[in-house]
Amino acid sequence: MIMWDIDFDRLRDVFVYDPQAPMIFSSGIFLWLFAAFILIYLLLQRRLTARLLFVTAFSYYFYYKSSGTYFFLLALVTVADFFIARLMAAGTVRWQRKMWVVVSLFINLGLLCYFKYTNFLGDVFASLVGGTFHHYDIFLPVGISFFTFQSLSYTIDVYRKDITPLTNLLDYAFYVSFFPQLVAGPIVRARDFIPQIRRPLFVSHEMFGRGIFLIASGLFKKAIISDYISVNFVERIFDNPTLYSGVENLMGVYGYALQIYCDFSGYSDMAIGIALLLGFHFNKNFDSPYKSASITEFWRRWHISLSSWLKDYLYISLGGNRKGKIRQYANLIITMFLGGLWHGASWNFVVWGLFHGVALAAHKFWMTLTGRKKGEESHGIRRFFGILITFHFVCFCWIFFRNADFSTSLDMIKQICTTFRPQLFPQLIAGYWEVFALMALGFILHFCPDRWESACCKTVIRLPLAGKAVLMLALIYLVIQMKSTEIQPFIYFQF
Repeated sequence: MIMWDIDFDRLRDVFVYDPQAPMIFSSGIFLWLFAAFILIYLLLQRRLTARLLFVTAFSYYFYYKSSGTYFFLLALVTVADFFIARLMAAGTVRWQRKMWVVVSLFINLGLLCYFKYTNFLGDVFASLVGGTFHHYDIFLPVGISFFTFQSLSYTIDVYRKDITPLTNLLDYAFYVSFFPQLVAGPIVRARDFIPQIRRPLFVSHEMFGRGIFLIASGLFKKAIISDYISVNFVERIFDNPTLYSGVENLMGVYGYALQIYCDFSGYSDMAIGIALLLGFHFNKNFDSPYKSASITEFWRRWHISLSSWLKDYLYISLGGNRKGKIRQYANLIITMFLGGLWHGASWNFVVWGLFHGVALAAHKFWMTLTGRKKGEESHGIRRFFGILITFHFVCFCWIFFRNADFSTSLDMIKQICTTFRPQLFPQLIAGYWEVFALMALGFILHFCPDRWESACCKTVIRLPLAGKAVLMLALIYLVIQMKSTEIQPFIYFQF
């Protein structure tokens, strides 16, 4: 006889936002809820409208568990841009269409500026006039940078007549709120996603296996490599760089380079994998960026959905390369300056963006001088040194991206340059051998040939369903052990 006991306190926690434990893909509560979600999703396989409503409702619940009551901002952006696109399409003259796209820009960028940049801009203005600015207590909603950019891409595409506006608000709400990519990307284009919404639900054997592989690899990168080396090494170095030698600071920078890649790409892999299990295709978002032999190649491989968004909607809008070389270099620097500011309201992000913008402009200038064609790749020893230089330039920029202020960044650079002390390296390895083992594993996997990853993916695809289940359960168990936490259900069964 089966009996069960319900813990109503934990059941209530499932429906209440906890600012100390926002929901993410690698959290225990999501793993339980997603299992229940899949069962209902499959039951609604042939009921399209009910399935769209269910997924949209779950997406809003997911966002509520991530940001609390600020889910109304998601609804505001959705409703506003849906009707703006309809009005834009109905406009018969160019100035009307332009007016409506400006309204969309004002709404989306206005929300982004208020929640993300009010205090930063207040500090800047106060420093210019010699006054003081008291910060407002403004909560930054999770993912606001992603869903505003995603919704903006829709209205801009309608303005450019690249797509026709939707006539069903539910379809647009489904597109904007689709939970796999809602809080951390990738930024999904309307032209790629909207045609998939009303297709019959179909998940092939290959899609299912690839989805499991991406979820497993993403979970491994995010919850094991990134989280572990961050908590146990990287944070300690970056919090107090002057307490550590130069070699320790340098290892901390290398660790952060791996951590941020595994964090961002791991979450993207899980998002793409979950979407595949639900019958939807997202484009690849990271493509082994540290294999890049130039900064231009790096931005073709790093956060591809963001870099392509900045290129298509900002760089090209500024004139791109159509108005001469000097204007092209300026457009690159402006684009990356704003791209840095998009990441966060801090001068450190601005400097990070400017470094990348100047590097992109310098690389374009070098390509012009040497007569090399766009997309032409180097080989052999030239490529080796190109990868080495590009990787270390990116790592140098990460110092400013990670630290909260300039002084800490400069302290870290000073420690690396003046108090290196390489004799401490063996002691460092002995004291943090688990961290360095994971770092070595992470970099080895990153620099492996692409065909190895493809072979692993095909192996997972060929596994029987039981094998895939065992793989996921083993990985979840490993994540629990690494984090020293337990996934506690709210229903306890007794046999």
